[in-house]
Amino acid sequence: MKQVLQHLRTGTIDVADIPCPRVGPGHLLIRTSRSLISAGTERMLVDFGRANLIGKARQQPDKLRAAFDKVRTDGLLPTLSAIQHKLDQPLPLGYCNAGIVMDAAADVIGFQVGDRVACNGRHAQVVSVPVNLCARIPDAVTDDEAAFTAVGAIALQGIRLLQPTIGEAVVVIGLGVVGQLATQLLRANGCRVLAVDPDLDRLALARIAGAETVDIAAGEDPLVTAARFSRERGVDGVLITAATHSSEPIHQAALMCRRRGRIVLVGVTGLELSRDDFYKKELSFQVSCSYGPGRYDPDYEESGHDYPVGFVRWTEQRNFEAVLDAMADGRLALGPLVTHRFPLAQAGSAYELLSGRHSSLGILIEYPTPDVTSDTQLRASRVALPPGQTVGQRADAVTVAFIGSGNHATSALIPAFKAAGARLLTVSSNGGVTAMHAGRRHGFIDATTDTTSILRDPSVEAVVVATRHDSHANLVIGALEAGKHVFVEKPLCLTVDELAAIEACVRQRRGLTLMVGFNRRFAPLSQRLKTLLSAATGPKSFVMTVNAGMVGPDHWTRDRTIGGGRVVGEACHFIDLLRFLAGCPIVAQSQLRMESPSGDTLTLSFRFEDGSIGTAHYFANGSKAFPKERLEVFANGRVLQLDNFRTLRGFGWKGVGRVRLWRQDKGHVACAAAFLRAVRTTDTAPIPFDDIVEVTRSTFALA
Repeated sequence: MKQVLQHLRTGTIDVADIPCPRVGPGHLLIRTSRSLISAGTERMLVDFGRANLIGKARQQPDKLRAAFDKVRTDGLLPTLSAIQHKLDQPLPLGYCNAGIVMDAAADVIGFQVGDRVACNGRHAQVVSVPVNLCARIPDAVTDDEAAFTAVGAIALQGIRLLQPTIGEAVVVIGLGVVGQLATQLLRANGCRVLAVDPDLDRLALARIAGAETVDIAAGEDPLVTAARFSRERGVDGVLITAATHSSEPIHQAALMCRRRGRIVLVGVTGLELSRDDFYKKELSFQVSCSYGPGRYDPDYEESGHDYPVGFVRWTEQRNFEAVLDAMADGRLALGPLVTHRFPLAQAGSAYELLSGRHSSLGILIEYPTPDVTSDTQLRASRVALPPGQTVGQRADAVTVAFIGSGNHATSALIPAFKAAGARLLTVSSNGGVTAMHAGRRHGFIDATTDTTSILRDPSVEAVVVATRHDSHANLVIGALEAGKHVFVEKPLCLTVDELAAIEACVRQRRGLTLMVGFNRRFAPLSQRLKTLLSAATGPKSFVMTVNAGMVGPDHWTRDRTIGGGRVVGEACHFIDLLRFLAGCPIVAQSQLRMESPSGDTLTLSFRFEDGSIGTAHYFANGSKAFPKERLEVFANGRVLQLDNFRTLRGFGWKGVGRVRLWRQDKGHVACAAAFLRAVRTTDTAPIPFDDIVEVTRSTFALA
């Protein structure tokens, strides 16, 4: 199937061949008939993509500061590599979609195949959308009209926050699609509306909807007009739907308002607020969040848990339904808002128009109606990719498939396996976009959204599992039962029962290699440190400090059922490193957790069989300007210090002063090479399975 993507590095638009997305739990698979380009949001994305590096940095100064911090801690080359990786990611465009349900997950209630639905799907022939972001289209509403549902919900949510009543005087600043819809909805709500915009055509549309207008391009003063419009009382509320870097709309809105008036920001403006503007009138100011309650809540959107209507009357899905009802009743006139139409194949021209000088408003993308043959092509879950680089690849290279192509897989794991000499065959992802990009960039043969096809493929010798943590156990077991060697990114699994099932499977499949991506033990400076310690007699003391940083409370890694929490999901790396350096089993362990809302700042303590002790400080309350990982080892009156896997210092160690690498090396390539070597030669596993089980059980106990 085809999907519209933007390349962030250059801003170019590509209508790319993508595998058909998988319909996950709580999702609908929808064949698109129309999608609407959101002029404000998507123009900003296009402008960002077309800017040079300096222009991009100016638009996102917070990212620039983060880059300088990373240079100080990790060095220039890793920082540049991370930036280039981000800019190489293709960006799926669009969020206003209308189409027909092709398939529904087994747990979906209220929708069935053949239903016409509006949703926030991308500009793609087929989209997979959570059910709470979909609404059934009434028969009286055309597909053209239904494509406006998502932007209509944005306008409606802003109005709900403004809380207008019949007869109130409201100003709408900015008459793009959202502003036009807001004007019509306010008029339908019995409000008097004053619309402000420099575009004559947009002002004319607002007047057709019953609004009075201010032509600021002709020099009309919006403050004077607003005073007259409000009968010198000040307007009751202002809805800002403009897109500008200036703070002037906020300032003008405050001056227009009566005492205790309301201002709601739906668009994007500067936010340099004058206290004096707001203080004297006791004005209220609020920013509206997209379609309404539920937006960006993974429990609502991804897990499908609705808010009780008695407590949250208007969720984003119910806002979708309200907008569609207004369309069906004729309260929203959408025909005049459509200024251009483009077939999907000419989407690039649509974005040229969007960023050009010619006036545009509602730009629709039209999708071909499939016949039997093209419908089969739409559903294809595998796409062949251009031939990859095989120059210098050894004849006995291991054929590898990747399940998962997220950020860590594409920035670290896939490059590591490629550098280690793997033959890259297939890469998969649920949505298909990241798999296609990773496949093109790194030379895979094909990309897919069907993970089971990878397990069934007899040419796949080894599988790399790089998906979300809660899927690791099932994929590991499935791959082993299919006769594949398995490399799984940490953690191995999330529960004791899952670990027991994996242990049983490993016992049945003794000829296969199972390895967890504990790459830090393979880092060159870790190996050097291990060699030095092997000559030291007696117990040792290890102090590992991890400046992990804070993640938000709704981040998936903190969800015990999905990410396992940060001890199981992340700190396992450092437990394994201490276990590797100690060279003997853990016999006792404990944890001390700092009282904090996140609970992510803690100290883990270990005693090893030879009498050595170790401490891993996993801190979420530090500065990003401080190095992320530091290890100190005390032994026989001497000290070794490893900083961020880039510098090793010896204190009191004869012949060991300071070793500094050109760039940080956390051992990813060496880790991948060790796995491939074990698969190719059926040699001893690079990490003994008993060690993996021991570390995994340790994380469960500490969590």
